[in-house]
Amino acid sequence: METRKIGSLDVPVVGLGCNNFGGRLDAAATAAVVNACLDAGVTFFDTADVYGGTRSEEYIGQALGGRRDEVILATKFGGRVADDRKGAKPEYIHCAVEDSLRRLQTDRLDLYQLHVPDPETPIGDTLAALDELVRAGKVREIGCSNFSAVQLQEAAAATAPGAARFLTVQNEYSLLKRDPEQGVLAECERQGLGFLPYFPLASGLLTGKYRQGQPVPEGARLAATPNPSRWLNDDYVARAEALIQFAEARGHTILELAVSWLLRHPTVTCVIAGATKPEQVRANAASAGWKLTPEELAEVDRIAGAA
Repeated sequence: METRKIGSLDVPVVGLGCNNFGGRLDAAATAAVVNACLDAGVTFFDTADVYGGTRSEEYIGQALGGRRDEVILATKFGGRVADDRKGAKPEYIHCAVEDSLRRLQTDRLDLYQLHVPDPETPIGDTLAALDELVRAGKVREIGCSNFSAVQLQEAAAATAPGAARFLTVQNEYSLLKRDPEQGVLAECERQGLGFLPYFPLASGLLTGKYRQGQPVPEGARLAATPNPSRWLNDDYVARAEALIQFAEARGHTILELAVSWLLRHPTVTCVIAGATKPEQVRANAASAGWKLTPEELAEVDRIAGAA
């Protein structure tokens, strides 16, 4: 699989989002997905301490066992694990990283990301603590998530000379959710940051399982979410149907379109798609090869609704 750079890391262009682990998937099902990823060359795992109530990290650590060195582990801190375990204050960061290292059964994290901005903590203080972790060898590279273009600029300005700096930003981005095109992607280009799109398949709407005029599949994830109408509304379903027809008319699937469309942007480092079954892993791994022409990209923008 093609790889792209995050600092010292060579990252495959398709990775695994691990927010299903510990929630929808138990330890055995997690291990099945992890093993399928290793077999398919999907070696970038993105998780967070809050996923599955900390069980996502635990299950990944158990599943990897002696194969830790075959993968690039990315996790996040800053979300609410408990009332006294949240945010980005330096003293908490040092506790949070030890917790993640223990759960993941490893001595270092390849990418450690601030999950959400912490308005109560100066970003310079957070960056200084993360730099200490990098210097101690506990973290290789650092990144952030859910940051605006202005917040990325503030982080760059607060980074001490020679210190570790954010190398990635992870925000929601897909064919149907285009907010990063309003400044964040341009700021990534300006700073040389890698962009990691989460929910790249619009929570499954861009996989082809939801079809216009057909009932929602039984047990489908979107139907069980607190706000299914966010994606399962007439507008989004109609656009997804048109994108399915566009892709199939050219011998591709909407999954290939969704992933390849994101990767056409050189700033996008890795598409972190979720999976609950080994066959989904294999489909995701095979989805990155469509090189869309300028004419095809223009038509996709027309169908999906350009930003």
